[in-house]
Amino acid sequence: MGLFGPKSRPSSIFGVEIRGNLFPGEDGYFRQNPHVGGMAAEDDRIVINPYSSLSDRERAAVYENEAARVLMRRGDFPRPSYEMTPEQMGRFGGYSANLDDIRQTFAARILSGDPSAVGPTPAQKAYAAALRAFVSKRKR
Repeated sequence: MGLFGPKSRPSSIFGVEIRGNLFPGEDGYFRQNPHVGGMAAEDDRIVINPYSSLSDRERAAVYENEAARVLMRRGDFPRPSYEMTPEQMGRFGGYSANLDDIRQTFAARILSGDPSAVGPTPAQKAYAAALRAFVSKRKR
């Protein structure tokens, strides 16, 4: 995983643009949720939470995680169709009512090395490995 300098922001990662300005709803959400590092925004760009106290390494992981989510959501890389374990659904089931969103989030977290991606199955690991190979060929 590449690191960026203190509070620096690349313009894109894996070919996905990083938007520096927040929309009013995003700003309000992030202000109330400093534990959320960032998100794959509705406009298929990445935004980072300025109210978060992420380290450089954590911020770099959020960039990778959210860029991967955008690539899957846009269909640049096939969406995952693997099963989620009961333990994983217990942790991520409240994330979204859409199982596609949950699978994509889980795959992106495996990719970025997020420890919340507990107990990945062989199918999930294989998907994440293919996703890693795909993003490694894209412009950082």
